[in-house]
Amino acid sequence: MTLDPVHFDGIARLARRIDHGADERDRRAFAETVWEEFLDPLRGKDGRAVLEPIDEQARRLVDCEAVALREREFPTEHGLDAGTINPTTFKNGLVVDIAQAAMSATPSDLDLHRSRTVVATVHSNDETMTVDDAWRKFDEGFSRSRVVKVPPLPRFAEGVVHALALYLAESTHARTHAEDVEDLLVLDGPIYPRGLLRWADQHPDLADFLLEDPRPTTVLENYVRLVEEFVDRDRPLVGFVKNPATRAITRTLKGDRDVEVSTPWNDDAALFTRLLERGEYVDDVDGTRWKRDTSALSYTNWFRSRGGVDAPLSADGDALGVDRNLPLENYEVTFFVVYDPRDDLVYRVEAPYAFTRDPDRRERLTMQVLQDVAVAHGPPTIVEKADELARIDRSEKRSLRESFEEEFETSQDRTYDDHRWDEPASY
Repeated sequence: MTLDPVHFDGIARLARRIDHGADERDRRAFAETVWEEFLDPLRGKDGRAVLEPIDEQARRLVDCEAVALREREFPTEHGLDAGTINPTTFKNGLVVDIAQAAMSATPSDLDLHRSRTVVATVHSNDETMTVDDAWRKFDEGFSRSRVVKVPPLPRFAEGVVHALALYLAESTHARTHAEDVEDLLVLDGPIYPRGLLRWADQHPDLADFLLEDPRPTTVLENYVRLVEEFVDRDRPLVGFVKNPATRAITRTLKGDRDVEVSTPWNDDAALFTRLLERGEYVDDVDGTRWKRDTSALSYTNWFRSRGGVDAPLSADGDALGVDRNLPLENYEVTFFVVYDPRDDLVYRVEAPYAFTRDPDRRERLTMQVLQDVAVAHGPPTIVEKADELARIDRSEKRSLRESFEEEFETSQDRTYDDHRWDEPASY
C-alpha cells in the first residue's frame, strides 16, 4: 500500500524539525583543513603514524574520455570474487554457509572461468557433530570443495561461518590460479580479509577465537602467502573496494585531535567525497545550489595505512601470528581513492606496499584502474565479470537450502522476515 499524499507530506515535513548543524560550505571548508593540516602524516594519540602519503600528497584529475582511450598499462587482467548463500540456520541446530570463488580473465579463458573453489562452513553446539574436511574434486577436476567445522560460538555463529567460508574460498582460489595471472590481478574487495581482521578490534570473544583456533589464522596466512607469491613472480595485485567503509581517519580525528569542529562524516569515504568532488555554487530559482563537474575523475595520491583493521599487517603489527617471509613493510596496506562524479561515488583501491613503493609501477596501477573505471562507468569490468561468475542467485540459494533440508532430514529455522522477504539476512 502506498502512502497517501497527506501522509507523505507529513513525513517529509519532519526534515524541517532537524537542525543538521554546519552548512555544506562549512563542511567543505573543514574537509580542506583536514587535508592540509592533518594527513601528512596522520598520527594517533601515541604519536604513531596511522596514515602517511607515499609520495607528495595531492589531488589530481583525469578527463574521463582521455583516460578511457589511452593505451592500457597492463594488456591482460584477471579478477577474483566469491559469493555465498548467506548463513542459514536449520532446526537441528546447524548453521551453514556456502561460498564459491571464481576467477575471470580478459581475454576470456573458458577453462579458468569454469573452475570453482567451494567451501561450506558448519557450526553446531552439538559436540558430536563431525565433518569430512578433506578437499574433494568435482566437475571433471576443474573444481574442488571442502567442509569446515566451526567451534561453538553461539553469539557469533552466523558471522563466523560466513566470514570463514567467504575468505577461505577466495584466498584458496586465488592461490590455486596465481600462475594463470599474466599481468595484473584485481580482487573484488580489500587485499586482506577485512571482516576477519575486524574481530580482533571489536569483540573479545572473537579475538580469543583468532588466537586459539588455527582456522582464521590459516585464512589470513593464505592472503600473506598470496602476496609473497605475486612478489616472487613480479606480478602486482590490487583490491577494488566498491563500498569503502573504513573509519581510521575519522576516528583518529575524533579521538586523538583537538579541533574546533567535530568531524561531521560517518566514515572516511564521506570525507574523501568532499575532498574530491569538484564544482561550484550557482544561483537557482530556489537560491544557491551546488553544481557538480562530471567531466573528470578525481583521485588522491597513494597512502600507507597502518590504522584500524590495517594495523595487523603493518610493519609493527603482529599479523595475528602469521609468519611473514619478506621485509615487513612489503605487506602494509596502501591505497588511493578515486571519485567518479558521474555517479557521485568513491572507490578505494588497495595494494601491498611491495607493489606501490616503485613510482613507475605505482603510476601504471593508478592509470590502469582509472581507465577501467572510466570505461566501465563504475567498477572495472573484470571485477564485475568475476562477481557474475561467483554469484549465487536467489533461486539457486533457495534450491541449495532445500537440498540441505533433505540431506539433514530437517527444515530451515525460518523467521517471519525470512518468510516475508524469502531471503536470510545478508552479511
